[in-house]
Amino acid sequence: MGFRSKRSVGIITRVLLLLCSSYGTTGEEVCDGVLVSNLPPSSFRSSSQLSSSHAPGFAKLNRRDGAGGWSPLTSDRYQWLEVDLGERTKITAVATQGRYGSSDWLTSYLLMFSDTGHNWKQYRQEDSIGSFPGNSNADSVVQYKLQQPAIARFLRLIPLDWNPSGRIGLRLETYGCPYTSDVVSLDGGSSSSLAYRLSPGPQGTSREVVSLKFKTLRNSGTLLHAEGEGGLGLSLELERGKLLLLLRQGTPSSEPRRLASLGSLLDDQHWHHLALERRSSHLNLTVDKHMQRIQIPAEFNSWDIEQLSVGTVQSRGSNKPVVFKRNFHGCLENLLYNGLNLIELAKHKDLKVTVMGNVTFSCAESVSVAVTFPGPQSFLQLPGATASSSGGLSVGFEFRTWNKAGLLLTFDLPQEGGVVWLYLSEARLRIQIHKAGRALLELSAGSALNDGQWHSVELNSRRGRLSITVDKEEGGSAQASHSFPVTVDGHLFFGGCPVEDDKLKCRNPFNVFQGCMRLLTLDNQIVDLILVQQKQLGIYSNLQIDMCGIIDRCSPSRCEHGGRCSQSWTVFHCNCSGRGYSGATCHSSVYEQSCEAYKHNGNTSGHFYIDVDGSGPIRPQLVYCNMTEENTWMVLQHNNSELTSLRPSPGVDQHSVHFDYSTEEEQLLAVISQSEHCEQELSYHCRKSRLLNTPEGSPFSWWLGGPGPGRVQSYWGGAQPGSQQCVCGLQGDCVDPQHYCNCDADRVEWAEDSGLLTHMESLPVRSLVLGDIQRPESEAAYRVGPLRCHGDKNFWNAAFFDKETSYLHFPTFHGELSADISFMFKTTASSGVFLENLGIKDFIRIELSSSTRVVFSFDVGNGPLEVHVESSVPLNDNRWHRVRAERNVKEASLRLDELPVATQEAPTDGHLHLQLNSQLFIGGTASRQKGFRGCIRSLQLNGVTLDLEERARITPGVRPGCPGHCSSYGSLCQNQGRCVERANGFHCDCSLSAYTGVFCHTEVSASFKSGTSVSYTFKEPYELSRNISALPSSIYSDMTLRGENISLSFRTNQSPALLLYVSSYYRESLALLINKHDKLEVRYKLDSSRDAEVLRSRVKSLADGHLHTVSIRRLTDSVSLQIDQNPREDFNLTSDGEFNAIKSLVLGRVHGSDDLDTDLSRLASLGFTGCLSVVRFNSISPLKAALLHPHTSPVIISGPLVQSNCGSSASANPYAAENTHHLSDQSGSVGSGQPLVNAIRTDSALIGGVIAVVIFVILTGLAITARFLYRRKETYRNQEVKGVKQEDSQDFPFNNQTDSQNVSTENPKEYFI
Repeated sequence: MGFRSKRSVGIITRVLLLLCSSYGTTGEEVCDGVLVSNLPPSSFRSSSQLSSSHAPGFAKLNRRDGAGGWSPLTSDRYQWLEVDLGERTKITAVATQGRYGSSDWLTSYLLMFSDTGHNWKQYRQEDSIGSFPGNSNADSVVQYKLQQPAIARFLRLIPLDWNPSGRIGLRLETYGCPYTSDVVSLDGGSSSSLAYRLSPGPQGTSREVVSLKFKTLRNSGTLLHAEGEGGLGLSLELERGKLLLLLRQGTPSSEPRRLASLGSLLDDQHWHHLALERRSSHLNLTVDKHMQRIQIPAEFNSWDIEQLSVGTVQSRGSNKPVVFKRNFHGCLENLLYNGLNLIELAKHKDLKVTVMGNVTFSCAESVSVAVTFPGPQSFLQLPGATASSSGGLSVGFEFRTWNKAGLLLTFDLPQEGGVVWLYLSEARLRIQIHKAGRALLELSAGSALNDGQWHSVELNSRRGRLSITVDKEEGGSAQASHSFPVTVDGHLFFGGCPVEDDKLKCRNPFNVFQGCMRLLTLDNQIVDLILVQQKQLGIYSNLQIDMCGIIDRCSPSRCEHGGRCSQSWTVFHCNCSGRGYSGATCHSSVYEQSCEAYKHNGNTSGHFYIDVDGSGPIRPQLVYCNMTEENTWMVLQHNNSELTSLRPSPGVDQHSVHFDYSTEEEQLLAVISQSEHCEQELSYHCRKSRLLNTPEGSPFSWWLGGPGPGRVQSYWGGAQPGSQQCVCGLQGDCVDPQHYCNCDADRVEWAEDSGLLTHMESLPVRSLVLGDIQRPESEAAYRVGPLRCHGDKNFWNAAFFDKETSYLHFPTFHGELSADISFMFKTTASSGVFLENLGIKDFIRIELSSSTRVVFSFDVGNGPLEVHVESSVPLNDNRWHRVRAERNVKEASLRLDELPVATQEAPTDGHLHLQLNSQLFIGGTASRQKGFRGCIRSLQLNGVTLDLEERARITPGVRPGCPGHCSSYGSLCQNQGRCVERANGFHCDCSLSAYTGVFCHTEVSASFKSGTSVSYTFKEPYELSRNISALPSSIYSDMTLRGENISLSFRTNQSPALLLYVSSYYRESLALLINKHDKLEVRYKLDSSRDAEVLRSRVKSLADGHLHTVSIRRLTDSVSLQIDQNPREDFNLTSDGEFNAIKSLVLGRVHGSDDLDTDLSRLASLGFTGCLSVVRFNSISPLKAALLHPHTSPVIISGPLVQSNCGSSASANPYAAENTHHLSDQSGSVGSGQPLVNAIRTDSALIGGVIAVVIFVILTGLAITARFLYRRKETYRNQEVKGVKQEDSQDFPFNNQTDSQNVSTENPKEYFI
């Protein structure tokens, strides 16, 4: 606490106020005392001074001494003012002021700190911003509070910009407080260390903390080693400038296991803070401002520290440390274990602390002056040393860089035109000697020299041999003989060449060097870089002397989601390949968040990667999306979804099984949470194996479901949670009314309890425990199906804004370093703000600025930046448009629909953090101007969906939901499919299409044999059999056609062949066939008294086994025919153009062909062998009706009809052996309910096989009987020709029942009727 209270006059209340103001609300001492005002003039130094009255000692805030402040001799960026505070001090703020009564002030500057007056470190805000704002006049004071206090003895201020009408002028003050510490220095020797032995026995605390500060010039060494019983220990070690947390087991020399890595460039001879905190279940490792959480390995559950070694790895009970790699060489400060100061204990020779080797309680630092080449105009010119007596050359230096290429050194040779280039290329060191445009000598050495580590280089030429050596013996060397002298003629240039160099003739065909150098030697003499800084030696440009300004932009990595970070001197790059994310920092997911989203991109069923939280932390997962006409299902598999049988086993009273899902826990729960509906099949097949018993008793079996390990559930599939019932108990149809499950009847016959679990809080099923399987006669089988979910609540969450003044507001958006915003909108307005969030100065906004432009603008402190995308079509078309905006530390990007991404790079050393503090406004602004009118949907910020609908329900002027999706997605419905609106989305009605599938895109095809026949019956006249001749033609008026629209695809090798035949009650007909010349014929007989008119196509070779598509259109007497992509052929009929009273349409063999012409009758009896696909007759799809709805449509099938993909153009060989799936092959319970179980999983395969054979025989008999009865029924129907009751259908206009749920179009089926 400062003692500025000397200014008080002794009044008690004033003293109390002063004492209160000296402490913060947390009880910590405030640190804001003035540090500069009372210093003597000798504490100030500067690069130069304009005069004695402008000396640095006059640069005190609010003073008018001398000329009223400091001004250097020349105003340029190589000037500096330095203050020696006398001892290491905690500095919390800096204030600047211009020179009194002048036009001289700074507008921006850099701050440097140092403990020794050398090896300066630049202070940076947000790890990026280096410059501080200065003054706007000579008198006002601008104070800047440091975000992180600096601990230093020396402060150096470097002017960057100043009043253009004046010169550099400065008065300053710094604020802070004294800093005390205990320091120890270790020399890195084999025995230089401290060891602290803890008291024996448990420590009795669940939290342990070790903290310290360290500084070193070596990039490797052991800082700490904590050891417990059995040699188990943790080590903190430096390795190539990074801090590693290692687990050691057994002897200290054994190979350790790495637990974490943190920090970088920790060998920069600056203080770094280190803390390791052990809590009950994890470790927190902190280096400087960055913390990493590590899960404690199982070995440490009962681990207690018994000894803490500092500077080396030392076994407990041993007085000799183990030399592992290198021991630590450097200084440690304020080494605390659970608040206990171990350095102070060592100073006082406490018996618990053992000091070994060369240990001193001060920090002696070696002075090593480095120079930074920030580029691109950086160079250092030194005079060539006088040639040695041997006429040789010796140059040495160390460098560190992130760049793969750059010139390190160049000089001319005494021979005219000769030049030497020493440079980096592909991170290797290379030397070239050129003369007259050709290379006289080339050498290379080293590799991966752009790793940020210090590397030494030695270039020597002696007695006709030239050698380069990298990292002495570790990095390699190269040498060659030469016949010409290699010495310096004139000057040496390090890092680059002057921009204007007419006299010096420095040539650099390579990139400039960006990095640091130190320990420059010429002829084994060290170069004094301080003399260079004072301009007493050599010439330089754009250098930072006495500091290494290297920054590791990959530590911590800004690359998200496991992206791999690489860097150059100025920028970093993220490699996102194979991670599932994209963007400059791998922030945005390349995958959709649900199957629903994939469907609306036009995708059909298949495996897809789903990223349920977008840019959030949950990784993408591979799932199966089953996109049906009604719902879009996401299917999540587990390790045991087959029907599995159980038999009694000796000593086993219960059978438990655990289900492992293919997705991680957080993925699984996120899917369930965002889905509208989830379900999972749970079935139990039993014989003398009870399931739940009664609700009053304890259940024999139960299952666990829900988050984590799950909670115990005692109800079964189809019943309600907590009911302890099965679905039959709920419906009241159990086999034994006294029980609530079929299996609880405990009968010897097979029974089954199956149903769907739909209570989402209880999903997924984690484990299953079956209890009644121990009796000898017990037998059972169970099945837990995959988890199936449909709907995406996030995808359809929408709000409608009907006024420009209406808006929704949400809490402040937090996207400090990376932010992504995605949403969909539709509107008829030409402008409006979608989203806005303000800070004090920062802001973020997305708006529709015109009917064709979307703008993303923001400010993070560097001034407003704007990214926009221009659309070639209006965006106010009342269709859904998608906007995706992202801002990160590297760039901002904006994407509209599928247009190219627009990007805007962020400043390299600009502000990083987006700091907002107001509410987030959606659909409007805080000023209630420029609001948005229309719909916003699926709004997500950093992967989190905002619930627009919930907020809209309580907000005037905004309505939840937004109907009308077919205008945007209707084009996805193909092949005459009709888009039907839903509250959340749409579906394609395929009833008028010959296709099926989610988008009416799946062709419906069947393989026909010679005996196959599909007959579709049109409406029959009422009581036709009573008096055919007396019926007026008006009865047939609704089935009289003046035109047809026929299309189909076929594939066959048969010639001739009848493809399609349509008959009439008036003996009129239409036939489509391939004649014996492999050409297509259309035969129209529209007048029963005349012969058929034959229309022949000119297209040849149609019976070639390839897929052909035929389209026939007739309007009265005009007929057009098109085959494949051939030109359309037009014909005219001579008949009246009416097709009266059509009766039936037949595909394949035509039965009862009395009405056929002789030649057509013979052809019809042959049948058709091949493939027919997507057959359409006006609005009728007869083949689709036969395959998908054979029991509810007016079709008669005879012979084998095999559904397949033979009509697909991708099917190269439709006549190869097909994977047919017969109707009798469907799995499930048969007969009395016995399950058909996978033979691999059953314990009673033999018995099951015998039972299956018996059941098959019974089923076959039943099928034959049913077929016989069915044929008799059809015969009776055809003889009586009585009216058929037609029902409306979605696929054809005569019935409305659909039975497609159990029919898969992906697997071929064969029907034997």
